[in-house]
Amino acid sequence: MILRQLFDKESSTYTYLIADPATGDAALVDPVLEHLERDLALLAELGLTLRTVLETHVHADHVTAAGLLRERTGARTAASKAGAPCVDLPLSHGDVIRVGSVAITALATPGHTDDGLSYLVDGHVLTGDTLLVRGCGRADFQNGDPRALYRSIHEVLFALPDDTVVLPGHDYKGFTRSTIGEEKRFNPRLAGKSEGEFVALMNALGLPKPKKLDLAVPANRACGAVPAHA
Repeated sequence: MILRQLFDKESSTYTYLIADPATGDAALVDPVLEHLERDLALLAELGLTLRTVLETHVHADHVTAAGLLRERTGARTAASKAGAPCVDLPLSHGDVIRVGSVAITALATPGHTDDGLSYLVDGHVLTGDTLLVRGCGRADFQNGDPRALYRSIHEVLFALPDDTVVLPGHDYKGFTRSTIGEEKRFNPRLAGKSEGEFVALMNALGLPKPKKLDLAVPANRACGAVPAHA
């Protein structure tokens, strides 16, 4: 399996390339509009054919490249059935997407938003904004719910083996990956916290809204189509 981690500096977003080198079939997870040409060039260099574009949720801090990648390559777009209505494949918990011989399993992990998905593939879990390295996504907009977030992390992600590699959707401190076992022990928002303590902590964050919220959310519900007046 090919697994590459790519980065958008402006939004601190990780995009992931997953591919089967035997067949050349590939998927991109959470592609960023400004890096469309970078990602297409990498696919071409590696001799890969993009089959699927996966989203972990409707993003508020960047515009997705999913729609343009679909236009340019013919790839199918996929995301939670609770999320963007523009996708070709609405996914539910436990659905499997195949990229050649590589199986990617969708895990429903709402809480940051109501459409959150994580993706489990070959001992790695791509957690979007649900679980970050030593942190987690906020839960105060887009139908976010700190109780749902706590339960998604504890009942779904923390139920995975401790050596499962955590690949987050963002990082703001220079981390690239972790493990489930590490986050259970060392994540300051989660380790030793009851559900009530976690909810109180999240409700008290008082964070400003993302700068691109008003542009990104409607665009991403349309697979990256930015309104003409934007």
